[in-house]
Amino acid sequence: MSKTINVALAGAGAFGIKHLDGIRNIDGVRVVSLVGRELDKTKEVAAKYGISHVTTDLADSLALPELDAVILCTPTQMHAAQAMQCLQAGKHVQVEIPLCDKLADGQQVAALQKQTGLVAMCGHTRRFNPSHQYVHQKIAAGEFHIQQMDVQTYFFRRTNMNALGQPRSWTDHLLWHHAAHTVDLFAYQAGSPIVQANAIQGPIHKELGIAMDMSIQLKAANGAICTLSLSFNNDGPLGTFFRYIGDSATYIARYDDLVNGKEEKIDVSQVAVSMNGIELQDREFFAAIREGREPNASVAQVLPCYEVLHRLEQQLNAT
Repeated sequence: MSKTINVALAGAGAFGIKHLDGIRNIDGVRVVSLVGRELDKTKEVAAKYGISHVTTDLADSLALPELDAVILCTPTQMHAAQAMQCLQAGKHVQVEIPLCDKLADGQQVAALQKQTGLVAMCGHTRRFNPSHQYVHQKIAAGEFHIQQMDVQTYFFRRTNMNALGQPRSWTDHLLWHHAAHTVDLFAYQAGSPIVQANAIQGPIHKELGIAMDMSIQLKAANGAICTLSLSFNNDGPLGTFFRYIGDSATYIARYDDLVNGKEEKIDVSQVAVSMNGIELQDREFFAAIREGREPNASVAQVLPCYEVLHRLEQQLNAT
């Protein structure tokens, strides 16, 4: 495919805007449609980014004859159904993390992708952040082997707000959303499937109906282990912080920044063409479409992550 890739973006909130900013830097891609829950607010975003078609119904976008692909930044509970809607319409799709909040739904998406042969990718951004790419390259070169990952995912989110401080129409989830990043990254970086998983959670929030604190332990088949702590109660610092403890070094990744165990900065500016993980994620999606290949973080590749999350959910529900 050499022509311009015409894409629709569904979800004009905080993360949708991050994708729009990233796509601005990618040649040969044009956002032709924007889907949002509130028409007036969606029109405001569309005007800022020069998007001519605005709708509150994904089906309207899928009906555009020039459309090639869709990026879904909609509420978690809609991801799997909308991904299948795109594939059934013959469109390539990238769905933001998480792919699903029920394993059976994710399995259906994977089966439909296999049937259609279209590109179906999930936004597991940590695979693309330059800091984690640097570590992955060390692993691929045989220069570093993970013994343990220690990860903290901390937010202060006692009310239902998004990353821009705006009210959400849906409820976020520590297990199915935020743990998904680390569960997938651990298996990806270890190069080995997860064979043991354990979780405990704190009290259920009386209004949001979710656990606000959680602890997860993982073990890969090659012996590497991971400890993940998650909280919506933490009043700073906020974000996800990864400590890689290996046989030859220690690395600490804070978003796109990387230091060694002595807090000495590691230059990752030349790892990829951008320092923006979302942009790099989108570049992979569009490159896979053009080259007719499976993308990194394809639905098929990330499905084992959701199998682990399913096992953890069953464990939590049983206690």
